[in-house]
Amino acid sequence: MGLRERIGVDLGRRVKLEDGIEWAAKNGVRFIDIQLDTAANAVTAFDDRRAAAVRELAAKHGVTLGLHTLSAVNVAEYSPYVGEAVDAYLKSYIDIYPKLGAQWIVVHAGYHFTSDVEMRMQAGCARLQRMVEYAEKKGAVLYLENLNNEPADAEVHYLAHTVAEWMYYFERIESPNFRMSFTANHAHLVPDGVDGFIDAIDFSRVGEVRLADCVRLGKEQHLKPGDGDLDFGNMFKRIEATGFKGHYTNAFGTLDDMLAGRDYLVNKARDAGVAV
Repeated sequence: MGLRERIGVDLGRRVKLEDGIEWAAKNGVRFIDIQLDTAANAVTAFDDRRAAAVRELAAKHGVTLGLHTLSAVNVAEYSPYVGEAVDAYLKSYIDIYPKLGAQWIVVHAGYHFTSDVEMRMQAGCARLQRMVEYAEKKGAVLYLENLNNEPADAEVHYLAHTVAEWMYYFERIESPNFRMSFTANHAHLVPDGVDGFIDAIDFSRVGEVRLADCVRLGKEQHLKPGDGDLDFGNMFKRIEATGFKGHYTNAFGTLDDMLAGRDYLVNKARDAGVAV
């Protein structure tokens, strides 16, 4: 499979899932992911009949489906009742995974409020361990995403936004059902940088690489490639050199922006000497 075919699209909340699959097939997109949180795509809106129809539609068109949990749901929650609700939320994604024929679920490490970093990391790690064990029983695979940094003086900060924080979870949870979703633009925002992340991680554990542009050491933005200063040519050259055979996911702008971005990215990779 060529690089162009390996670059997928994050549907997010942009379109009804069935329509998204049809759109992907029409435009030669082989990989999509989607959130199941709102409106017609809410996880509660899928009965067995609809889920089976989605699974059959994706298989018919050769579209591979992933699910993407909401980063606003705090996986690092430790409060009574709320914590149980977070567990139930994550389990709902894992439960529907086989019904939809999904191949991965992107999850997050949660966030902290500056003064409770250690408690939040411990709570989040324990929850992810429970979810991985549950996923193993259901045949699901979880991808933990490295999230973006927030300004230093912000009260709330996402966890797993640096190499050290991200690796904290992988050093404690060993399972083939627990893999990495590497978001290059998030790495570009922190001192580690894209190269620092690539140097530090074992790409045999990476399931996908997520793509958008942004400004080095700047704020969280999901810009169209070329509107920031991320060196996509170098990124592709380095990642492909690791032997990575997984997919990439565009996550910026409109659906049309992501289609145009696919061609831009392939050209950048080709210019850097990557076989496309």
